[in-house]
Amino acid sequence: MGLCLPPCGCGADGCGADVNGRRAYAAVTAAYWAFMLSDGALRMLVLLHFNSLGFSPIQLAWLFLLYELAGIVTNLSAGWIAARFGLAFTLYAGLGLQIAALAVLAQLDPGWSVGASVIFVMAVQGASGVAKDLAKMSSKSAVKLLAPEGEGGLFRWVALLTGSKNAVKGLGFFLGAALLAWTGFQVSVWAMAGVLTVILIAVAAFLPPGLPVGKKGVKFRQVFSSDPRINRLSLARMFLFGARDVWFVVGIPVYFQMVLSDGTAEGRREAFFLIGGFMALWIIAYGAVQAVAPRLLAGRATPASAASWVAVLTVIPFALAGLALAAGGPSPWLTGALVAGLLTFGFVFAVNSSLHSYLILAFTSAERVTMDVGFYYMANAAGRLLGTALSGISYQAGGLSLCLATAGAMAAASWLAMRRVAP
Repeated sequence: MGLCLPPCGCGADGCGADVNGRRAYAAVTAAYWAFMLSDGALRMLVLLHFNSLGFSPIQLAWLFLLYELAGIVTNLSAGWIAARFGLAFTLYAGLGLQIAALAVLAQLDPGWSVGASVIFVMAVQGASGVAKDLAKMSSKSAVKLLAPEGEGGLFRWVALLTGSKNAVKGLGFFLGAALLAWTGFQVSVWAMAGVLTVILIAVAAFLPPGLPVGKKGVKFRQVFSSDPRINRLSLARMFLFGARDVWFVVGIPVYFQMVLSDGTAEGRREAFFLIGGFMALWIIAYGAVQAVAPRLLAGRATPASAASWVAVLTVIPFALAGLALAAGGPSPWLTGALVAGLLTFGFVFAVNSSLHSYLILAFTSAERVTMDVGFYYMANAAGRLLGTALSGISYQAGGLSLCLATAGAMAAASWLAMRRVAP
């Protein structure tokens, strides 16, 4: 791979060849890793802290809804913002907004009512959702601009960034649970804000030139793609991530806490570590599979391959739903089956996700990369929003079996959409 950025097509100063291209990509990626570490930790902190306060599954889901809704709006506009103001601007904005969100969250008063607490945390999570998607779009778009020519090179670089990001986020899940057990909620939040502040200062000081600086004439309507492949892939992505978050956000963590905690303070702390450890293991393993997906697929990164993998994925949550229904309630054998089944789900899901991340960059052009990637991740955020809402609703309405069956239905919808992308 060469050291230069390929022409981005925007015509602005700073676009085109730049000998610092690799350093620019490395700086963006390092900042993204730090951000995702805090993002994973914050999610686990909020979930476990408020579950221990007695919040219902639906109330827990509400805490994350604005986070996901903000992602829809942000991703739809972030591509235009980057095309207009540059990728470095969106990266700085994402880091700065996350620091501000953490500082505000630290002001949460335990004496507030449930309603006031939910509204406050929803608002802060919404700001955090905006921050995350600004940072994500910057990093993912940089891959298209810096990857070597040829399908193999692009697929490897996309898989490496996405896989490593998810491994770091998995560590964040464990970090969040550990910090909550060791230091409490407020100290944990302030510690993360401090670390991100150091990262932002370092990136601002050392980020070399090499990222497109934007073009003033870009219109917002250009965000919407006329390529049916991109639109159908985005629809498949929405249902794919909905299938994950239906069980991941509320259902499984609440089930595990019910099984693992005896209700005492010490029991809750032990449950925090075990739940955080499992969620971290799942995300880390998911990221590792994403990183090696090009070798697993032996270069067969096609829409037809993606449709085949999501068909396999559909079977797993339906099978687990059947086991949960047969068990009739928590039991050791069901818990063991869920762990094995969800790890298998993670393997198949990771291959699907890696294929999607490659295909969106393969379908787009350098001129439209930020806008198409932003639109695609808008669909990703819509899936997370749908999955988050259904996670709380389905678990409260029908327990674990309905929660898992809903995940299976979402995976089936992703398969139907992906079939339309395949020739």
